[in-house]
Amino acid sequence: MLTINFNPFPVVSTNRLILRQVMQEDVNEIFFLRSDKRVLTHLAKAPAASTEEASLFIKKINELEKNNDAITWGITLRGEEKLIGTICYWNITKEHYRAEMGYVLHPDFQGKGIMQEAISEVIKYGFTTMKLHSIEARVDPQNVSSIKLLERNHFLREGFFKEDYFYNGKFLDTAAYSLISGNQ
Repeated sequence: MLTINFNPFPVVSTNRLILRQVMQEDVNEIFFLRSDKRVLTHLAKAPAASTEEASLFIKKINELEKNNDAITWGITLRGEEKLIGTICYWNITKEHYRAEMGYVLHPDFQGKGIMQEAISEVIKYGFTTMKLHSIEARVDPQNVSSIKLLERNHFLREGFFKEDYFYNGKFLDTAAYSLISGNQ
């Protein structure tokens, strides 16, 4: 069975980015990422109603990290503390060496290769350090940018779930993508 240890928190660096732990000081940025309509366009989740809700979310992800059940990195530009996005592994299935990846990025920073830089390092971390066998990503089939990002990183579409998710009075579809260790 997979053994994971996120303590101390593993900071990941790239040429332009520092991926670090999300802290309570990031509450305003987390609130933005969890409430902005542009960010939530392809995420079937209700917008955060307050910074208090964002603060509770930060507490929740920090607790998951402490218990080695999930990890969320805050994406920052190198030399700047302000969080511009997040990328995570959650739904970790230790007995199957598998985790689900999720990510969001502030609209002002989209289309600049930032998430590509972050995802490639997080994939390396997942396979090398965590010893995952596979990484899953579930995406709105209409989220062309996210699908292109996944495919550019060698994720393959494994399935399409028709109307499998009920949100805001509608049934929505989900596309499931996966990357197997050694195929990146």
